[in-house]
Amino acid sequence: MSTLLIKHTRLIDPSQGIDRIMNLLVENGKIKELDTAVTTADTVINGQGLITAPGLVDMHVHLRDPGFTDKEDILTGCNAAVAGGVTSLLAMPNTNPTTDNPETVKYILDKAKNAKARVYVAASITKGLKSEELCSLEELKNAGAIGLTDDGRPVVNTSFMAQAMIKAPMLGMTVVAHCEDLYLADGGKVNEGEVSRKLGVKGIPAAAEDTGTAREIALAAAYNVPIHICHVSTKTSVALIRDAKRRGVQVTAETAPHYFLMTDKELLKRDADYRMNPPLRTQEDCLAIIEGLCDGTLDAIATDHAPHTPQEKADFVQSPNGSIGMETSLSCSITGLVNTGKMTINQIIDKMSTTPAKLLGIGGGTIQVGVDADLVMLDPKEKWTVDADRLHGKSKNTPFKGMTLTGKVKKTILNGRVVFEDK
Repeated sequence: MSTLLIKHTRLIDPSQGIDRIMNLLVENGKIKELDTAVTTADTVINGQGLITAPGLVDMHVHLRDPGFTDKEDILTGCNAAVAGGVTSLLAMPNTNPTTDNPETVKYILDKAKNAKARVYVAASITKGLKSEELCSLEELKNAGAIGLTDDGRPVVNTSFMAQAMIKAPMLGMTVVAHCEDLYLADGGKVNEGEVSRKLGVKGIPAAAEDTGTAREIALAAAYNVPIHICHVSTKTSVALIRDAKRRGVQVTAETAPHYFLMTDKELLKRDADYRMNPPLRTQEDCLAIIEGLCDGTLDAIATDHAPHTPQEKADFVQSPNGSIGMETSLSCSITGLVNTGKMTINQIIDKMSTTPAKLLGIGGGTIQVGVDADLVMLDPKEKWTVDADRLHGKSKNTPFKGMTLTGKVKKTILNGRVVFEDK
């Protein structure tokens, strides 16, 4: 029997409405007792001045494995995850080969057994992400996938999307939708508007995202099935989701820290680390994202962690889209939402842990007695400056480089074992 005791910590668990100073006892990797009177254990951690919360659950991560392991792999991606307090993540299917077959699902899950975080798999809806042939969703589920998406691309064929949305609840799977009209996006590189014109770079209109969002909402309403909207970045998509929720449509949605902390003016630096898809938008969009988080329109904060090599990111226009974010997401949320008085730290933990776990139907997001002891311990007041060279994944393409953030992950615990410690 192994025991871990965290003493004098501020325990926050939105799933139980807990927020107070207490001692927490872990035994054999499980939560044994809250507010324990036990004073000794195999390992004792002084939690004074620190918040202990359920480990974060990141609904949107590109681990690049198999096929693109020069950018990231399952083990290095999970190293980055736990450095940011993430103990569970959903891996996207735009790998090589695409995660459209049972063998690739099993490869990811097998390799993840040696990782420092829990890896769940989102398999693709269509073969090769090409929207030409529907995958065998039952086979993917049986192999261990819990989510479905063609993320990196939309499902262009609406019939295939509808079929996936209808079948997914029967299989106990979650469809997470990349919403984009490729005809409107038309190969654009940045948000269409004043900044794209100044740069002389082809823009992606907000309408490309908004029409995709509207389509998925219409399907969810017509077939009375759930849909989760990924990486929301525009004011109109927020409004569409808010309206749909009011009408009782089963829609949930996530955004990412770069959409509430940054605008497309960052792109005037001509630095490809600020290029992602959806792109950074306007200040008006940014404020709408914050409002959507505050009023519950947007249910979760994810990262869309998308590693690329420095060589790929060297050319501003030709580089692939994507930025990394797991190590900075909690600090960004505290900096941009808690310190500004927009949200409480309890609400942030709910949107980054408790609610994502519920949406995916997985364990985690709670510190109830008997569950796996997946925990994050953070100093909510510590300030630190993001140094890309000191991050824990393979790639360094963070848009937050050089920023001073508040809130620092000090320890991450998985199954009762410390898997990350800030030195």
